[in-house]
Amino acid sequence: MLDITNITYRIAGRVLLEGASVRVSEGHRIGLVGRNGTGKSTLFKLISKEAEPDAGEISLPRGCRIGMVAQEVRGDEGTPLEYVLAADTERAALLAEADTCTDGHRQADIQTRLLDIDAYAAPARAATILDGLGFDAEAQNKPLSAFSGGWRMRAALAAALFAQPDLLLLDEPTNHLDLEAALWLEGFLKSWPKTLILISHDRDFLNSVVTGIVHLERQGLYAYSGSYDSFEKQRQERIAQTEQAIAKQTAARAHLQAFIDRFKAKASKAKQAQSRVKALARMEPLEAITRDPEVRFNFPDPDELAPPMISLNGAAVGYDGRPILRNIGLRLDPDDRVALLGANGNGKTTLAKLIAGRLEVMDGERIAPNRLRVGYFAQHQVDELNLDETPIQAMTQVMPKTAKPEQVRAKLGAFGFGAEKAQTKIGALSGGEKARLTLALITYDAPHLLILDEPTNHLDIEARSALVEALTIYKGAVILVSHDRRMVEMVADRLWLVAHGTAKPFDDDMDAYQRLILSGSLTAPSGKGGAKSEPRSKTPGEKRPALGPLKKAVTQAEAALAKATAEKEKIDAKLAEDGVYSGPKDKLNALLKQQSEAATAVASAEAIWLSAMEALEAAEAA
Repeated sequence: MLDITNITYRIAGRVLLEGASVRVSEGHRIGLVGRNGTGKSTLFKLISKEAEPDAGEISLPRGCRIGMVAQEVRGDEGTPLEYVLAADTERAALLAEADTCTDGHRQADIQTRLLDIDAYAAPARAATILDGLGFDAEAQNKPLSAFSGGWRMRAALAAALFAQPDLLLLDEPTNHLDLEAALWLEGFLKSWPKTLILISHDRDFLNSVVTGIVHLERQGLYAYSGSYDSFEKQRQERIAQTEQAIAKQTAARAHLQAFIDRFKAKASKAKQAQSRVKALARMEPLEAITRDPEVRFNFPDPDELAPPMISLNGAAVGYDGRPILRNIGLRLDPDDRVALLGANGNGKTTLAKLIAGRLEVMDGERIAPNRLRVGYFAQHQVDELNLDETPIQAMTQVMPKTAKPEQVRAKLGAFGFGAEKAQTKIGALSGGEKARLTLALITYDAPHLLILDEPTNHLDIEARSALVEALTIYKGAVILVSHDRRMVEMVADRLWLVAHGTAKPFDDDMDAYQRLILSGSLTAPSGKGGAKSEPRSKTPGEKRPALGPLKKAVTQAEAALAKATAEKEKIDAKLAEDGVYSGPKDKLNALLKQQSEAATAVASAEAIWLSAMEALEAAEAA
């Protein structure tokens, strides 16, 4: 399917890939992994021909269709359903041609091809994908302009999945998803029938989806079979074996060199010494596999606060005078580790802002000590850093004016920023480095409470593990919102469920929560205001396939069948005219051929109509 042969690629003088080669076989699902900044997204650009390698070759089968998630979706591109359907360009073109085509032979070809690609069932398939990613039937038919950027990215992901390309490239597809949608996508990709290359830093997601791993390290590409856990084990074994081989070779070289140094001046041993010089020259040094540098997070310990840290008593909170959550009765103690669960749009971020004191209660009360310090990591905070500043400048601005330069450097050093990185423009840092800088900025004053709203979107697997370790030894309280199930399970000792317009303790584990998700029991309050309102979660009744797209498919199929039938009736009428069979043979043969083609078109259109009707009847019975 995909052959990458000895490619080299440089950007701004920096070598990202050098002599890299790998082969991906058709139908395999590959996880592309590597530390932030090694060039994974750049490799996608090379595969998709958005960039050209400086040397080497990337080859794909002739006519191979590559699918990627669009980086931007404008708000003027119709509804989510229309946007997704438009991703199948062949279907759109055939339907448009069918509406205007008068050639019976071509009409038959069009209808046959539409049947082959299951064109009239496409709206139902598109609706199912959108539904899995959180768009209910109502949301699918709203204008895209009504959705936030994150939801438009979901629509772009749905379009890429719907188009079913021969090679699908997905770069961190779960970043804009909640846990519910991420679980749906995981299940969808596990049965993906074509070739998939996936960049993800979610270990559980990779373990569930991929059949192999390609590791980008030391400017090369290294293939491993199996899951991510299997890759880690194989790589550690490879590192250990290489280190043992290097140790043996080093000892052998030292032994040869010692003999040469001892006897090279003695005539009686000169021949043996010369032989060992040649042997030493032939012994090429083995290249060590560099272990990844350690990622550092070091949260300063806060001073003590008496419990409870925060109490919410009958609290209501919302926006513009409209409550989103009501009747909240929760208590947070100084050593709590709490994860907020609930579908996107249910109010997790709203609750986090209330706890942080960024939103005022509309009813009830929030009780917290005046000296409470909160470090708040918002979802889009990393993207709002000043790219023209350096980490030193950014940290100097948030710290007290009396802070000395060495104190500023020490704060950055606790998060892995040495002298060189501290003076680098933020715009030149990787996404993971920006996330680390943001965490350093929000914790400089040793907060009593850390609220982390999707902190892992820009972190690689090693950095996520380091963050878990740092949070484990952190002496303050933690509120965590994350679609990374492993992080939730390793950090949180309490779960709060935000659903049904309130927030309550969830006295069970993540397995039970997953079963709750799959049962469709989570709902969000309806009627949210604002131009960028998000789709609400679905009630159990809404879990069945949306009927609108299916009805539309039936209507389209009926119209196509009526048109094909009318065309055949015209030809039948001409063949029934007096004198046709006794007239010119050429004219008769042409009419008979047209009749045969029209009959084929009618049969194809009728088969499509029956298929669409069966799908609608099955959905109505669900």
